[in-house]
Amino acid sequence: MDFTKLFTDPEYLLYGITLVLMIPVLLFGVIASIRVQTVFNKYNRVPCSSGVSAQGYVRAFLDSEGLTDVTLGAVRGSLTDNFNPTTKKISLSDSVRGSASVGAIGVACHEAGHAVQHARKYFFATARLKLVPVVNAISTLMWPIFIIGYVLGFASSYTAIGRIILLVGLIVMGGTLLFSLVTLPTEFDASRRAYKYLKPRMLPEEAVGVRKVLTAAAMTYVASFMMTALQFLRILAIFLMGRNKNR
Repeated sequence: MDFTKLFTDPEYLLYGITLVLMIPVLLFGVIASIRVQTVFNKYNRVPCSSGVSAQGYVRAFLDSEGLTDVTLGAVRGSLTDNFNPTTKKISLSDSVRGSASVGAIGVACHEAGHAVQHARKYFFATARLKLVPVVNAISTLMWPIFIIGYVLGFASSYTAIGRIILLVGLIVMGGTLLFSLVTLPTEFDASRRAYKYLKPRMLPEEAVGVRKVLTAAAMTYVASFMMTALQFLRILAIFLMGRNKNR
């Protein structure tokens, strides 16, 4: 790479920026992942004064919103809790379901927040749901395309086939980036709904714990978005570098 072009060509500058930001973004992702586990583990050892389990809080939250048709189920693992809008079912993990801890209640009610979004047709949640099959399809295509390109030696941005592969990569990453983008407000809003419901029903210090758990979890989605955006910009820079080389 000709580093002098960093000061003359925008695409080389963009590529350089993505390289510089790669390590900080990776570190942010690792820290966010560690923090969500640390914060959850801390508040999962703090019992809620009400004595009501996470499952009990979720059921009460849903009923208060008139969502009696949303069912509760179980899923194995830790922090694998999820809401399935197709089946209208919230699955709570082993570490959350029967626990009456502040951490478990916060996590569980976050999923209830997603159920409320679905019922109220929250824009970003609806958009995210529609993007799921599209992202799944293009993600399935991404790795075979890149692997074939590298194996055959056509991945260079200076060849016609290489530019086609990179263009496909841009489309794939663009779809993934869009999905990650609409996920951010969806997750933050679900946490906001959960906190709004829980705050008046808990002691002040318990509500603080819930907020910390929800905030830590939200940062993992921020980290994911940042990494996806960085990868998209990196591929874009390589594509532009190859295109401009042939002008």
